Amino acid sequence: MSDQAPYQIDVLPVPHYLAEQSDPAAGRYVFAYTITLHNRGQRAATLISRHWIITDGNQQVQEVRGLGVVGEQPRLEPGDSYRYTSGSSFETPLGTMRGSYQMLGDDGERFEIEIPEFVLAIPGKLH
Repeated sequence: MSDQAPYQIDVLPVPHYLAEQSDPAAGRYVFAYTITLHNRGQRAATLISRHWIITDGNQQVQEVRGLGVVGEQPRLEPGDSYRYTSGSSFETPLGTMRGSYQMLGDDGERFEIEIPEFVLAIPGKLH
């Protein structure tokens, strides 16, 4: 019997500033982020929905909930990875995102995985 968790999905976010779509003079800062999910568990699971908590540099918080990601509800077999890119815009040159994915295991178990907080900042804004 293995003591490895049946569900173990890693979440790796990588943000990117999109200068060509941004307009700082108008208070519009656009960012893309690429998320990689990797199933290191023993069982397959499907990403059903997402919950984002988005905070701008003025501490204004927006919550977003929805089905799947980028129009998909990916199923990850053990050892599989899934990558997608999406975006967000802010009125400030700095913001953060964090949240969770709601998952459904092949055995019918529902569980959440945390999306670790990551910073979206224009180049040079952070040390």
